[in-house]
Parts: sequence; C-alpha cells; structure tokens
Amino acid sequence: MSNRTDLLLQTLRKKILILDGAMGTMIQRYQLTEEDFRTPELKDHPKSLKGNNDLLSLSRPDVIAAIHRAYLDVGADIIETNTFSSTTVAQADYGLEHLAYELNLKSAQIAKKEAIVYSERNPSKPRFVAGAIGPTNRTASISPDVNDPGFRAITFDQLAEAYAEQVRGLLDGGADIILVETIFDTLNAKAALFAIQEVFDEKSIPLSPEEGGIPVMISGTITDASGRTLSGQTTEAFLISLSHVPLLSIGLNCALGAKELRPYLKVLSEKAPFHVSAYPNAGLPNEFGKYDQNPEEMAKQVEAFLKEGYINILGGCCGTTPDHIAALAKVSEGYAPRKITFQTEPNLSV
Repeated sequence: MSNRTDLLLQTLRKKILILDGAMGTMIQRYQLTEEDFRTPELKDHPKSLKGNNDLLSLSRPDVIAAIHRAYLDVGADIIETNTFSSTTVAQADYGLEHLAYELNLKSAQIAKKEAIVYSERNPSKPRFVAGAIGPTNRTASISPDVNDPGFRAITFDQLAEAYAEQVRGLLDGGADIILVETIFDTLNAKAALFAIQEVFDEKSIPLSPEEGGIPVMISGTITDASGRTLSGQTTEAFLISLSHVPLLSIGLNCALGAKELRPYLKVLSEKAPFHVSAYPNAGLPNEFGKYDQNPEEMAKQVEAFLKEGYINILGGCCGTTPDHIAALAKVSEGYAPRKITFQTEPNLSV
C-alpha cells in the first residue's frame, strides 16, 4: 500500500499525470441493449436496467476492461473505476441497492488488473487506479421541493453510510486512490470524506498520503458562468470547506470546457496546499447535448493553463475519448507540473 502511494508521489513530482477520459461516452459507442445490462441473476429483474452503466462491470466486464485499455494505450497514468453511481443511494433507482458493494469491488478489480498489466509492460510508467465516487442523485444542502425549502431528500448520515460501503468495496478491489468527483454540493463531499476517514480508521490506513495512506482526490464542478457550485459556493469557498483533510489533490471537472475552467483553476493553483487536477468536458454541449470539441482544439485550450503552471493531474470528462486523452498527454509533455509552494496552512482570504 505505502509503496504504491510512494510511487505515485514520486511520479507526481516528475510530471503532469494523465487521467483517463469519459466512460459513458465510450460505452455509448457499443450501442448496448437491455440484455447487455442483465446478469443471469437479474434476468427477471422487474425494472429496466439499460443505462445503469456501473452494472456493466458485472454483466459486460469485457466492455469495461476494453475501455480501460483504450485509455491506457494512449498514455493515461490513472484510470477511474466504473463506479460513478455505485452507491445504495444511486442504485435505488434501479432497485439494486444490494449490489453496491459488489459493483465497487468488481469494478476496482477490473481496472486494477489492466493497470498491473500495463505497469509490468513498462515499469518506467506506472499506472494507477482511482476509485471513482460520484455525488449521488440526492443533495444534502438543497430541497428538491420548491414549496418546502427546508425539506431534504437525504441526510448526512445516510450519505456517509452509503459512501462508506462504496469505499470498502473500492479498497477491497485494489484501488490506489479514492476520487470524490463531480461535487456539486460540498455537504455531500463532506459526507464522503467522513466516510473515507471512518473506513480508513477501520482498516488502520493513514489519512495522509505522505504517511503512506491511500491518497484522496477531490474534484468539484462549477455549474455555470457565475463560477459557483450548484450549492452556491465559489471556488475559494469550496477549497476552504474541504481543506481540513490532507488531500492528494483538489480540482475541477465536468460542466464546463477547458476554456471556461481556466479562471477557477487559477484560484486553486494560487491557494491550494495540494496538487491541482482538471478534467474538463470536450467543450460545451450543443443543442442536442453532444460535445463537438475535437482533440486538437481541446489540447490548445488546455495548453493555456499548462503554460501558467496550474496543473498536476490532467484528464477529460464528458465527451472526451482516447483521442482527446492522447492529445492532452502529448501537449502536457512539454510542461512541468505545478509546484506546491506551501505545505501547511493554505493562504486563504475570505
């Protein structure tokens, strides 16, 4: 465990690490049917399962493994597990709460197997697995009922319990990193961090990566041009709210393209006492919800903040493909990773 973390930290000091791209975008290419999402045990499950992409780790592990390989082939240093919605909270929509732990375990095992193969093939380029923890489809800070602003569809304790089960599965499956991503509500993220700390305590894992623990990455999402998360926080407030944990990195993903993310990454680069990550969408969606930005255009936009030294970990979110990640890997080769200029208290102004 500590050897993997030490290797990751050493690699981060040397280069900008490349994270993979979109899982959902790649799954769409396979044009899967309802049957592809059903294991033999779920043959007669009463609810439709098509679109429950995390379930493919059980029903079509070959597809998930092939997508991991596609990203590893183009230079990804870190691949994410297929577990964005693998909590009891998110799986409740499909009546599959009982599969939450297994989804995380199997997804991590699939990714770890491929990462090991590529690491052994080229020991000078180690590959790592990030256990992906999505925000769930419920928010602890905002009422879903406009007529009852005080109502909450979920509690902090319920979120923490669901996240803890997910973390156990990811760790048992061999994840090298825990990645809490696409955060639109910081209270949800706090529940995830609480759960991570709880599980780490259970397993006697140090919380700090510098002490050999499993590194924790945090990635929020800016929802519009106002520069705030859905729950109303600025980038700086988001950083302050989560800086109580010794994170490996903090960053932004989803919602916006690279060009639109730049000013908010600047804030993190100037103020964060952690590494900074970014994995933007392939531009903004068109009127049909599709992403038209090609790899060359995305790489050109990303290069603007590489030149400024904002980034330590770089990848792609919605609409990105192995071609996009290949372009990002190539452009990043010419730039040094961001230097962390302070390691203790962040210089945060309110």
